[in-house]
Amino acid sequence: MTLKRLIRQETVLTAAAALAVLSAFAVRPDPQYIGYIDFRTLAILFSLMTVMAGLGRQGVFDRLGRALLARAGGMLRLVFVLVGLCFFGSMFITNDVSLMTFVPFTFAVLSGLGEESRRTLAPPVVCMQTVAANLGSMLTPIGNPQNLYLYGKSGMGIGAFVGLMLPYTLVSLGLLALWALLLCRGRRKCLPPPAAAEETAAPDRWIVALYGVLFAVCLLAVVRAVPYGLAFAAVLVCTLCADRVTLGRVDYSLLLTFTAFFIFIGNLGRIPAFSAWLQAVIAGREVPVAVLASQITSNVPAALLLSGFTDDTPALIIGTNLGGLGTLIASMASLISYRQIAREMPGDKGRYFRLFTVSNVLFLAVLTAVWAVLAG
Repeated sequence: MTLKRLIRQETVLTAAAALAVLSAFAVRPDPQYIGYIDFRTLAILFSLMTVMAGLGRQGVFDRLGRALLARAGGMLRLVFVLVGLCFFGSMFITNDVSLMTFVPFTFAVLSGLGEESRRTLAPPVVCMQTVAANLGSMLTPIGNPQNLYLYGKSGMGIGAFVGLMLPYTLVSLGLLALWALLLCRGRRKCLPPPAAAEETAAPDRWIVALYGVLFAVCLLAVVRAVPYGLAFAAVLVCTLCADRVTLGRVDYSLLLTFTAFFIFIGNLGRIPAFSAWLQAVIAGREVPVAVLASQITSNVPAALLLSGFTDDTPALIIGTNLGGLGTLIASMASLISYRQIAREMPGDKGRYFRLFTVSNVLFLAVLTAVWAVLAG
């Protein structure tokens, strides 16, 4: 892989590595560097990504989607199922995994309705799925990478975290339901029977059960019921012994991105002038600053950067989750859907981008207003 192609494919990782290297000129490497790195976040993130990759490789999520789809008898139910898979699925399998799984599935489903229906419905439905994945994932600590990191940093209990984000999740669900009703108005006809799925190898029930147990262990590590090192070791050893191919499907670039940002943020914290300036900027403005920073850097880097300069972690949780709305790069998961649209419907990617931008801005405005009311 050429350097130019690597930079294009791993833009965030490249930027994070460059910032880490540049900061090392201001703060020369020393033993304190090792203290920058949040090994708990990295270990649990690796463990969850491995389990999700293993379950995905066994076709668990695809079969779940098809089982739910079989119950959809009309257009409105179909849209509710497709969007609901992303909204509720992202709470447990993360927003990027839900989009990687269910957006291609959506194109396959809509293709069975005819070319005209596919052309008309695919952009708004995929847009809804993207918004749904980014918003559903905010309810749980494991819904997206920045939640996992900030949850660990905050010391909150799982109930407190869910309670913090529940009002925004409920409002989001109501907005998505309203959008679906408007989209399907006049489209209440019954659907033809779903096309038969391509023949695929049956999942290995023993492997699926193993990943189910490992997922439970990961959840126990998230809520601090078991040591994160034990969860990491269990996932690594079991996967090496039973399903080592899955280890090649883990997003190691995300782990490296986290590591690079930990170094960059740690070094910034040791530069007194910069640290004092950023603390003054963010103090009392964590939510709006996090929302704005996410529009430029995406919400994961924004969470990592800002967390080093404020103790109000709950406000950062709200700000970076709401900040996943807005621009196309506000949440890197949104790029997954855009790439699918660009590949499947290249002539409609401009239409999709406009719809995505308008809908994200509207959702962000409403949820920001909800925050202002709750904060007031």
